Amino acid sequence: MPVVFNEPLSFLQRMCENIEYFDLLERANTSDDPVKRMEYVATFAVACISSNWDRLGKPFNPLLGETYELVSKEDGGFRMVTEQVSHHPPVTAFHADSSHFVFTGAIHPKLKLWARSVEIKPEGTVIVKLLKHNETYTWTGVTTCVHNIIVGKLWMEQCGIMEITCHTNGLQAELNFKPAGWYSKDLNCVEGFIIDKHKEKLSFLYGKWTSFIRRLDCEYYEEYIRLKDLNPQQNSSEGQKGSQQKENSSLLNKFQRKRSVPATMENGDKPEGFKSLEELPSTLLWETDSRPEWCSEYYNFTLFAIALNELQDDIKDKLPCTDSRLRPDIRKLEEGDIDGAAFEKNRLEEKQREVRKIRKRDKSTWIPLWFESKPHPYAKEEFWSYKGTYWDRDFSNCPDIF
Repeated sequence: MPVVFNEPLSFLQRMCENIEYFDLLERANTSDDPVKRMEYVATFAVACISSNWDRLGKPFNPLLGETYELVSKEDGGFRMVTEQVSHHPPVTAFHADSSHFVFTGAIHPKLKLWARSVEIKPEGTVIVKLLKHNETYTWTGVTTCVHNIIVGKLWMEQCGIMEITCHTNGLQAELNFKPAGWYSKDLNCVEGFIIDKHKEKLSFLYGKWTSFIRRLDCEYYEEYIRLKDLNPQQNSSEGQKGSQQKENSSLLNKFQRKRSVPATMENGDKPEGFKSLEELPSTLLWETDSRPEWCSEYYNFTLFAIALNELQDDIKDKLPCTDSRLRPDIRKLEEGDIDGAAFEKNRLEEKQREVRKIRKRDKSTWIPLWFESKPHPYAKEEFWSYKGTYWDRDFSNCPDIF
């Protein structure tokens, strides 16, 4: 794939964007209410993918053995390490820890190419452990769909059901990431319930994965639904209005290709169906930090993403030679050197192929340095567990992959 379709980050760095709102896990860990803990963990699961909004550039495929570390000292902080543990199939393992939580997992993205869209399903179990309560939570990601890959306006959505389970007390969060539908009314909308092991609804969560999540007592939500069902005419008129907007937008952009969502929705707008919900006594659990005004000129990066490839003098000598910050193709693309980035990308890919041929000839197998494949009681598929040795910083066995 031509380098112009990439953004100047490795997929390992994109994985680290999941932890941007780690304060939600800290708040969960310090709460003595199990329902509130589930609300915060479920909100964190949504916040993990919020940076994907309008990020239509493809991150660089990690090389086998490539790593990335991220250390934050903010508000107690955390440390996180990621490693590309497999190339065929591509599997990225990650592990983050702090005094409040452990956040770990392994992701195997699976792609489906359709006539006018592409779907990315991040298969693999994500695990959060709250240390104060010794509680373990798990979930799997939802499907990302990028539309109009041939002609028209590029736009994306997240679709599917996300189930977050606490294996200690039996609480679950069942969140529905709604597809945009014919009129784009439900674009980016997510809603669902916290339920106990007897399937009793305990609280209602709603919002947009791009911007915010709020919680509401179930009795208020049920009353809202009852009143809404008594006034279906409002939904019908909104649908007709959305249909006309969609038709006009389609005609206007038939031969254009831009990186944005449909014209009927803009970042930060709240769906029509939620206007009356906001009049009810709900509580804001999370909202995204504002992106820079100029982010559209730089791959729609968040401020968090912009800092991921910084190579500061105080950490340069501490990094292993496999760290993504040291990849020359990513660095050149970041600097605007398209030809240089394309050359380096091709060089690294050829080097990786040669190493693979040598291993095949010698009948040797690559063994990841920082993670190991072993069964996990809460993961159905192969799970990559952190060995616990990365922060000893013995990088003498790291391969020369760049």
